[in-house]
Amino acid sequence: MNSGTGLVYHEDYLKHDTGSHPERAERLVAIMQKLGDTGIKEKLTQITPVKASKDQIRYVHRDAYIMKVEAICARGGGLLNPDTPVCRDSGEIALLSAGGLLKGVDQVMANNLRDVFCLVRPPGHHAVPNAGMGFCIFNNIAIAAEHLKRNYGIKRILIADWDVHHGNGTQEVFFDDPSVLYFSMHQYPHYPGTGWINEVGKGEGEGYTVNVPLHAGTADSGYLYALNDVLVPVAMDFKPEFVLVSAGFDAHISDPLASMNVTSRGFGLFTDVIKDIAAKSSTGKMVIALEGGYNLNALAESVLAVFESLLSSGRKSEGEAEEIPEKERRRVEEIKRIQRKYWSATI
Repeated sequence: MNSGTGLVYHEDYLKHDTGSHPERAERLVAIMQKLGDTGIKEKLTQITPVKASKDQIRYVHRDAYIMKVEAICARGGGLLNPDTPVCRDSGEIALLSAGGLLKGVDQVMANNLRDVFCLVRPPGHHAVPNAGMGFCIFNNIAIAAEHLKRNYGIKRILIADWDVHHGNGTQEVFFDDPSVLYFSMHQYPHYPGTGWINEVGKGEGEGYTVNVPLHAGTADSGYLYALNDVLVPVAMDFKPEFVLVSAGFDAHISDPLASMNVTSRGFGLFTDVIKDIAAKSSTGKMVIALEGGYNLNALAESVLAVFESLLSSGRKSEGEAEEIPEKERRRVEEIKRIQRKYWSATI
């Protein structure tokens, strides 16, 4: 297998014009500038996305909703939802965003690359089957998971979501599906209000949703504690054949839309943990999708840290172990008590 890392990007992603909205084109401009200035971009295999087909969008979304997006865009744009503006081009660009993940998955499954970061917009993890919300139109990561199941026969997929907002859309799509383990760390209470510890899935999917609602102010150490104490043992039990990551960077200490204290370096450390899971369970197969992150400098620095992790061998030194606040320890213990019912062998 090629040991390389890929980058999905297209300038057309900038055509999703949201004006002065936090989820704006300048986010990708800032990231690409940083990757160019630091020399990282030249180390990556560039992947040009193509639009997902309507049939591929239908893996997750209902026809009536797809038609609604088309109709709003056809009349020049407007509000898909009170917080989700679209322009004339947004529907087509949303197809290109979902298609970016599909192209990344295909490259990894063809063994052309080990891992791929998809710098796509609009983001996706809040989009539910019949509605867009939270700046999201189509659920890119969920469509990618369905693509893996339907076209490659993958039986066990891990979706790790570290966006500061709970990925309610992704959770809803896979809530009763045991082939997808959905793990989310998020600020709680916060938008969209879902993601409490007792939301564990239903029916055959019971136990395959793992929510880690974190207190405002949680820093790198608290996130890493949750990753190592909850995600790692559960994932090792689950044994994913492919790892998908919803990578939002709005937990950054400088982000205007949340109240967490994660550093840019912290996102690189999160990537180290998840990369290690992929290396042990799925021969490194991993695709990362951009979700949130609204301070341009912090976003660019944080994405850079993720790429530095992907391109490095092994884990970075985490330095001196930091003291974990008691309230974070208690929350993780609460989660472990609930999840032991499903993952008793390791958690």
